[in-house]
Amino acid sequence: MKWWQNSVIYEIYPKSFYDTNGDGIGDLKGVEKKILYIKELGIDAIWLTPIYLSPQIDNGYDVADYRKVDPMFGNNDDLKELIQKAHDLNIKIILDMVANHTSDQCVWFKESKKSKDNYFSDFYIWKDPKPDGSEPNNWAASFGGSAWTYVPERNQYYLHYYASQQPDLNWENPTVRQYIYDAMRYWKSQGVDGWRLDVITQISKDLTFKDAPRVVNKKYVPLKNTSGPHMHQFIHELNQEVLQPFDMMSVGEAPNSSIKEILDLTSPKRQELDMAFSFEHMRIDKATKENGALTLKQPNFLQLKQVLSKMQNDLNNKAWNALYFENHDRSRIPSRWGDDTRYRYESATAFATILHGLKGTPFIFQGEEIGMTNPKYSVDEYEDIDLKNKYQEQVKEQHLLSTDEFLAVEHKIARDNARTPMQWNNEKNAGFTKGKPWYKVNPNFIEINVESDKLSKKSIFRYYQQLITLRHKEEVLTKGDYQELLENDKNIFVYKRSWKNKNWLILVNMTERNLSLNRLHNDLKNYKKIILHNYPHKKLEDTLRPYEAYILEK
Repeated sequence: MKWWQNSVIYEIYPKSFYDTNGDGIGDLKGVEKKILYIKELGIDAIWLTPIYLSPQIDNGYDVADYRKVDPMFGNNDDLKELIQKAHDLNIKIILDMVANHTSDQCVWFKESKKSKDNYFSDFYIWKDPKPDGSEPNNWAASFGGSAWTYVPERNQYYLHYYASQQPDLNWENPTVRQYIYDAMRYWKSQGVDGWRLDVITQISKDLTFKDAPRVVNKKYVPLKNTSGPHMHQFIHELNQEVLQPFDMMSVGEAPNSSIKEILDLTSPKRQELDMAFSFEHMRIDKATKENGALTLKQPNFLQLKQVLSKMQNDLNNKAWNALYFENHDRSRIPSRWGDDTRYRYESATAFATILHGLKGTPFIFQGEEIGMTNPKYSVDEYEDIDLKNKYQEQVKEQHLLSTDEFLAVEHKIARDNARTPMQWNNEKNAGFTKGKPWYKVNPNFIEINVESDKLSKKSIFRYYQQLITLRHKEEVLTKGDYQELLENDKNIFVYKRSWKNKNWLILVNMTERNLSLNRLHNDLKNYKKIILHNYPHKKLEDTLRPYEAYILEK
């Protein structure tokens, strides 16, 4: 097996992790200072979200210089030192490569916008206006508004799938591709072990640039398919130029990709990516109102089971799964799908059991291992450009939602829910900084923090430690077959993992209700040994208590 197939990877959002110089912003020295904490958890690799020079319009996903660490995080030597310290502890370092777009402050873009005939002119996607001067087409940007912004110097529009300050690179230009590959080679020379590739499936565009089918009441239409005709060709080239020659692990972010498309991206014989993040399982609580505004519904756990099982079955022995529930773009699971008050420990550990029992590489997001929760902030207390733009568009301009309706959605699913500073202790600012935090600390840090969790009888940290230890020791988790039971049950997730002569059963109640196990009686009587259980009473009863989770062995 490859190293990453037997690993658990910990995502760090450096800005919110730990601040060592009192400026209110987490830094690379902070990651280094907490490296023993990460080792204690049992982590094999750290994924750092972008630490490159950036105006921070989208928290570093707008890169101005791919080879320079932003001074807010430290400098290149700090990163090199962190890599060395991590390697000394047998922890690998994965960087985040934003290859679809740059910042508008990147020198490539500053030069490109000057004229149609300089070295950088064709580094981005420029199109002439329509005869009436309007945008080349009706595409919407993911953060709201048009996907096109006009530049008078060129009398043209440039394309941006995200914020207007994030112009999309023109991957049809082979020089652009080599510039990206060279940046990746540079970091390999500094000791980096792998890559998380931001929105990598969007690097190829629909070269017809035709209008998207019109949607009632929408001037600009979100693209349903953002993967262009040369996407696989470009990713294969990236693999051949960088990933394979330098033996670098890769996990790609794949928005709007079906499980079949995930398989195409990650099948080893195609030589593209090692893993890819699917979004399908994270849509089980999302809905759309008649007016087009996003709303929420009760989480459909039957759908969750179906998507996760399909990924387990369709990728089995053909490709490798990337397993996650939380990351820097997702909310805290106890608040989103569980119960973040009465059953915070139970629901955090229940969903962790589901995820870590599956075949694939688990990814943990900072704070997930202590059951951090969503804050309930007012609009002006959030920082995220996506949230602020959507509020302006949907509430202020189009009146699709009231402020209360908008916040009811965002309190559940906003990206910023995951980005509050890490809660280390119950001292000022949760021990994150001695200065003024760049973003408001969740007020519940008094109860929820690393120090108090470790001392608690209900320690989520200790539970995660046990899950990670099992992943390292038990081949049944990394190599075993998968079989779901009670496939049509909307509340219980139960599946078998089997390898050689070892048979495990993962059994989880995803609700706050007591649930009968009568239908499983014949199966359960064969499983005598409890490997892991998130309730203190160590006996399998006929009823599952709220968010009760077991790993059982025959």
